Amino acid sequence: MEAGKGLWSLIQDQILGMKWLKDAVGAGLTAMGTDISSRLGGSVHFFIYDIIKITILLCTLIFVISYIQSYFPPERSKRILGRFHGLGARIAAALLGTVTPFCSCSSIPLFMGFTGAGLPLGVTFSFLISSPMVDLGSLVLLTSIFGVKIAAVYVLLGLFVAVLGGTLIEKLHMETQVEEFIRMAGRVDLEGPALTVRDRLVYAREQVESTFRKVFPYILAGVGIGAVIHNWIPEAWIETALGSGNPFGVVLAVLVGVPMYADIFGTIPVAEALLAKGAQLGTILSFMMAVTTLSLPSMIMLGKAVKPRLLGTFAAICTAGIICVGYIFNAFQYLFI
Repeated sequence: MEAGKGLWSLIQDQILGMKWLKDAVGAGLTAMGTDISSRLGGSVHFFIYDIIKITILLCTLIFVISYIQSYFPPERSKRILGRFHGLGARIAAALLGTVTPFCSCSSIPLFMGFTGAGLPLGVTFSFLISSPMVDLGSLVLLTSIFGVKIAAVYVLLGLFVAVLGGTLIEKLHMETQVEEFIRMAGRVDLEGPALTVRDRLVYAREQVESTFRKVFPYILAGVGIGAVIHNWIPEAWIETALGSGNPFGVVLAVLVGVPMYADIFGTIPVAEALLAKGAQLGTILSFMMAVTTLSLPSMIMLGKAVKPRLLGTFAAICTAGIICVGYIFNAFQYLFI
């Protein structure tokens, strides 16, 4: 048992958390005369270490997940989901969302395709909620920062929100709230050519290049914000706004997160810095969920495909679910940290 715990600790700290990299960057900066215990030096240390760490994790995860995703092109995904019905279909859609794009804006075209193909609205919305919120990348990244227990519960609660949200939307019978050009889209089901292993590797590499170019600016911004929070903002300020003393910290975090646009890679350094400064765990996770699921750009895109009533219902369900997840984590934080 102790050997197993030691091995997992090694994986979490040295492989996922890359503490060896943190030590190496710190040693390099110190050798160049930088005092990493100072505010400025600590910020530089945090920035360089997190940029390198997240870039390595980003490229590795995108490559692996894209390779897996190559087995689930849109047409095949439609057929898979079409085999399920009722609650099983919504669960399958939520699970499928874990191996698809990394941000909500990338998920919306697939949502539109699934809806136009005639899949039930609840099924397509379960996919739309799950895809940016609980992808496999979030599981690995959250494990590297918070540990496997927090990452696993986060993913399970995210899947629960996705399934519940899809169920509520289906029960409300809001099919007429989808724009007509989506509902009347032609249902073409072409069988794609079989991909070789080489084809899948090339596809995965191209996805790494494309996604990295798209998200790297947000990583820079996220790490920069995290460095400022980590070394310049007084701990008392964070504890007052997002600590246990503020019962509305979760709501505040969600309201701040919604207008932002980023993915899990951009929010991780901010979350890491907030946790170190005394913010509550659930408050941090609800902020991350809000940023990745309800960003303003994605809501604008979705507004082109659905009518205001359905858009508002979707936003309300996601917001309520995210807030509930935040309070659940805050209530049981003592079990995780």
